[in-house]
Amino acid sequence: MPTAPQNTDELYQALEENDRLPYGRTRTVTAEELVDAAEQLAEPVPLVHALFELQEAYTYGSEPRKSPVVFARLLNLFDEQPDVFDERRRHTLFWRFKWVADALRVLPEIPLAGLRQWLTEMRDRYEKAGLGLQPYYGQAYQLAAHIGEGTTLAYELWAGRSRTGLSDCEACEICERALYHLAAGDDERALNDWEPVLAGKESCQEEPARSVSYALLPLLRSGRVDRARELHLAGYRNCRRNPSMSGEVGRHLEFCALTGNEARGLELLAENRNLFGEVESPLDLFDFLTGAEVLLQRVESLGHGELPAAGYAGRTWTVAGLRAEVRGRADDLAARFDARNGTTAHTDRRRVRLDRAPLVDALELTLRTRGLDEVAPAAPVAAPAARTAAEVPESLPELILRARTLDEQGHPDARACWAKLRTLAASRDYAHPDDPAVGPLARLRADLLSDEASRTGEKDEFAEAAALHEEAAGLYEDAGAPGDAAVARACALLAAAEIPAEIPAEGAEGAEGAGSADGADGAGGAAVKAAALASAHAAMVRLHEEASGLAPHQEARLLRLRATALGMRLQTSGDEAHVAPVLAEADLLLAFATRHELGGQISGALLLRATTHALSGDLPAAVTVIDGVRDRLKAHGPAWHLPRTLALRGRIQLGLRDAQAAQADLAEGLRLAADWPADVVDTARLHADLAEVCMHLGRPDEALRHLTRSAELELRRGSRTDAYCAYSNAAQLCLDLGRVEDCIALLDSLLAEPDVAAGEVDDRLVAQLRLTRARALHTGEDLKAATTEFVALAAESARWDDDPGSHVMIAAETAVLLGESGEFGRAREAAEQAIAAHARAPRYEQLSGCLRELARLQAERQGPEGLADARAHLAEAGRIADEARAAEYEAQGRSLDTALAYEHGRVNAYAGEYEDALAALEKALALLGGPTPEKGEDHAGEWAECLRLTAAVEGIYLERPAPALNRLDAAVSRLTALGHTEEAEPLSSLANRLRDGG
Repeated sequence: MPTAPQNTDELYQALEENDRLPYGRTRTVTAEELVDAAEQLAEPVPLVHALFELQEAYTYGSEPRKSPVVFARLLNLFDEQPDVFDERRRHTLFWRFKWVADALRVLPEIPLAGLRQWLTEMRDRYEKAGLGLQPYYGQAYQLAAHIGEGTTLAYELWAGRSRTGLSDCEACEICERALYHLAAGDDERALNDWEPVLAGKESCQEEPARSVSYALLPLLRSGRVDRARELHLAGYRNCRRNPSMSGEVGRHLEFCALTGNEARGLELLAENRNLFGEVESPLDLFDFLTGAEVLLQRVESLGHGELPAAGYAGRTWTVAGLRAEVRGRADDLAARFDARNGTTAHTDRRRVRLDRAPLVDALELTLRTRGLDEVAPAAPVAAPAARTAAEVPESLPELILRARTLDEQGHPDARACWAKLRTLAASRDYAHPDDPAVGPLARLRADLLSDEASRTGEKDEFAEAAALHEEAAGLYEDAGAPGDAAVARACALLAAAEIPAEIPAEGAEGAEGAGSADGADGAGGAAVKAAALASAHAAMVRLHEEASGLAPHQEARLLRLRATALGMRLQTSGDEAHVAPVLAEADLLLAFATRHELGGQISGALLLRATTHALSGDLPAAVTVIDGVRDRLKAHGPAWHLPRTLALRGRIQLGLRDAQAAQADLAEGLRLAADWPADVVDTARLHADLAEVCMHLGRPDEALRHLTRSAELELRRGSRTDAYCAYSNAAQLCLDLGRVEDCIALLDSLLAEPDVAAGEVDDRLVAQLRLTRARALHTGEDLKAATTEFVALAAESARWDDDPGSHVMIAAETAVLLGESGEFGRAREAAEQAIAAHARAPRYEQLSGCLRELARLQAERQGPEGLADARAHLAEAGRIADEARAAEYEAQGRSLDTALAYEHGRVNAYAGEYEDALAALEKALALLGGPTPEKGEDHAGEWAECLRLTAAVEGIYLERPAPALNRLDAAVSRLTALGHTEEAEPLSSLANRLRDGG
């Protein structure tokens, strides 16, 4: 707190601001400082408010030892100055007797006699005040349930009484009733009791998160697996990292352990590592540690005790080591509670949880399913292949020669040989064979560097790949292999040409594009990259001409690299003039490969021709060529080229708008790809292409599966940026499908990745992930969390000088969310940021929509008082519409002028200015124009809604039913005649209401 409040107004303002903060140390420390400030004011009422705020901070900040101390001060003030407590403050005071009972119960150092003494105090105080005793009996039952004795009688004494104004909320009482039936072994009755809370009909500060955590296992036992999955995703999000809900987190960890999601459990444990040191409630800590132990025990039993685990700060933990530590601490807590209570309830409950067997073999909880084998940090590996790979020779000379032969052929098995050789050569006792056929050690090192460079380039790390190829070329020359050196230098030229150019990217897509991390995006960047590729090709031609003594496979590779450089230039530029040079180079390669019977290069040349035809827009020619390639490969091989060939054929068929044929080709390609390592045949691309095809076929759920599989494969081969882009698309598709919790869970998992958290991933890509998450939170009606994220993103995007367009979009959405939260001052500030950025990168529709929505919200929430500000927003939107008109911009939907007139109508209607509203709506109707067969259903719906609001203003608020009915009747007839019966129904309903005098 910068400065202490100097008067009561400042104190109340500070209390209100602190109340908006999340529970935690920051809020608690500020609450303590505000109590000190209130004491200096020497006024009892402000002090009471400050003490109430402090007790709340302690209670929900998981500091139960301090809550009773604060309440004791409040109780003394009440006894000494009862007049200070008006009805509201008195209600709060008596309500919080229950908070103290809860706080004392979770502390094992408080004697049982002390707990009962407090309940007696509560009963006496309630009776003296003439208050009903149902809340007292509720606390008595909770104590009995905690101890494990006298539960049935205590439950009947509580549950049979009528609720009072001081009873716990409906949601909390439902949870207690359900837990009673759950403890009795009646899952079905417990779930029936819980249904209103689980369905979101009853809620409070702690609910439904608390009930959800307890209901997960009963749902599994009763076969409601999908509901359990859904509630786990939503419920976990509402309690993660929250010290006051650490017990709930523990039950979610247990749920993961018992559903085959041990890897996700370890991920969630890492996300909640703070709870090991921040939970001050021994009972909550007991629940958390027991849930964590269930998970750790399960992981260890599966043979993964040496996996890393997130635990207590100050040291590195393995699963086995952390489990031992957690077991000791949880056992100690159970013993302390049982000693205090004089029962074995906590030890018994702990044993039941630890002895529970998995309830489901494998439940797919999230779109990012991972196994324990993927948890340990390791070098990326290719997905296991279904085909049995050729046996790797044991003899070192044979292994080296085999690797080179396979590499010359482009055979996928070469990588396994190079991998084994890399391991052997790295060992201290490696002895290189003295064999002329094998050559010197320098040549082997060059081979290994060349393989590493190729794999690095596949991950789009082009600068490093170019350096590795150059280093390999030098070693080849030292080893007396000039042909291999020439090939390596050509590879270095191509990799260097692909290094993103550092140029200003005006108008780049930024966060909204999810793929603009490459600095060469945009027209300017494309020109720079095309020029670099042309230069690389020219250098390759010179290199080729100067090289001598090339073996056929080496010369073919140089020709292939030359053709590839020109093909990439065509792909980058899209220039028709670049088509012929590619075809010429492909013809050279084809002729050479045919003459020397190099099967892999023959199919490569033909694929390049097909791709070039496709890029030039000649899809029929591309199909003709690709069909020939397919038939040739089926007859003569190489078989590993078939998946890529079918993938290209599928993309061409999609270009020809034959999604069914595309799906057939891609599915066959995917089937054949299973015989080869995923990175060699690019299985990830096949899945991505199938996702696109499935969307065209109207099968979005299948598309989602392919997208996530594509992302997983990209991660396995180390292409993390491509993986995050694929996951970003999957998250957006989830959101489009209404699978909000799946979307949020996927993004939470990605944003928790170490490289993302460490800032090693492109900031715009991370911003796109966060933006999608914020939108999902908004869709899921978590307005507070969504607004917080949007505000943070708006602040960051304001610094994107190269991408003001994205800032317009983010700031505009932020403004709307702040308006929905009723923070119109901050909303105006965000809108002004959007307007300023719009001046540099116009976003007419987004900004106009933002201003119109802010106007509507302010008029709706504030009525006449908000009309002036609402009209100011609309005036600004009018200026934007004028700019758009001058720029000859055409909106995608209805025109900006039409939308603006309609919003003027709504805003004036909300503010009670009905004549102005009617005039604006009639203008909107005129701009829209009536429905016609050509304008379609969407236009008819917009027109009908505008007319409905016009008639409502005219007939109801201006009390002119006759002209309103004339409008409605004419509109209904017109819509019905055009077949728009659904759009006509609301108009008929309003007409009937007006005729009935309503």
